[in-house]
Parts: sequence; C-alpha cells; structure tokens
Amino acid sequence: MTKVFIAGSRKLSRLSPELKARIDTMVEKGFTILVGDANGADKAVQRYLADKEYRNVTVHCMTANCRNNVGGWPMQEIAAPPGARGFAYYSVKDQAMVDAAEYGLMLWDGESKGTLNSVINMIRQNKPVVVYLAPKKKFRNLRSADDVFELLGTCDRASVQRLERELGIDEMSHRLPSV
Repeated sequence: MTKVFIAGSRKLSRLSPELKARIDTMVEKGFTILVGDANGADKAVQRYLADKEYRNVTVHCMTANCRNNVGGWPMQEIAAPPGARGFAYYSVKDQAMVDAAEYGLMLWDGESKGTLNSVINMIRQNKPVVVYLAPKKKFRNLRSADDVFELLGTCDRASVQRLERELGIDEMSHRLPSV
C-alpha cells in the first residue's frame, strides 16, 4: 500500500481547492496517509480527511502527547530522545514519517524550518515530494537536491540564510541562484 506523508507549516490552517484536489486523488487511490498532530496544516488535513470519513490515516505524535487526532485514527506514538526539546523533540516524529512514507506532500509557507527539514529528509532518502509553496500558490515537484535549491531560490535570501543557520546547513546560499 502506498504511503504518503502530508505535513506543513503551523501558520497554514486552510486548504486551497488545489490542495484538496491532490488529497482527493490520494483518497480515491486508497493511499495510506501519514499526518502529524500539530495545529495548522496537520490539523487542517486531519479535518478534511475526517469530513470525507477517510479511514486509511495514521496520526504520528509524541508518546503520551497527541495534540490532535480529529478522526480518531490509529496513532503511531514516537519516543523522543532524553532531554530533547522544541525542534529536536518534534523532528523525531517527522523523521519517523519520512522513513515510513514513499512520497511526500508538504504545505510550506516559505519559512517553516520543520517543513523544509522534512522536504530535505525526503530528498536525502530519494523519495519524491511535492511542495505547495503557499505564498505563490504553486506546486513544485522535487526529486533532487538541485530541485530543493531551485525552490529556495524563489524565497527571499534573508529567510534562506535564517533557515541555513537554524538547520545547520552551510552550502545552501552558495548553490542558490540569485534572487
């Protein structure tokens, strides 16, 4: 069974008609949808799937801390490393979904480091990912690091440099085309 990891920025709480159409295609094909439990995009996807009464969903959350499970779906609880907090705490859950999925659909605001981290981790595992860049209302198909750099080339340089620092990636700005 095909598994798709759907995630996105917490700032994005509404699904566009184009996003709903993509999700509808996954539902029609019976894909297993892996989704997190955060507010924003995760919760919006959960609400949409619950309204459709779609059952082939697994919600990933941290052990004993499931924030949202709108449809009452099965949960995959992920244990965090001792002492992990913030980004390091929740990125363990995101990595588990990357590892389990064959494809990704990421709803990105152009700023969320968690969403970008998941995109990069999907590409590192040679798994295709579709990114919906919300500010431009455009879909981008990514299959390689070059595709990621091209996507980042559409973002403002200050945001890219901040993401570099926060994700500990040195080479992004050197490989980005001029904006």
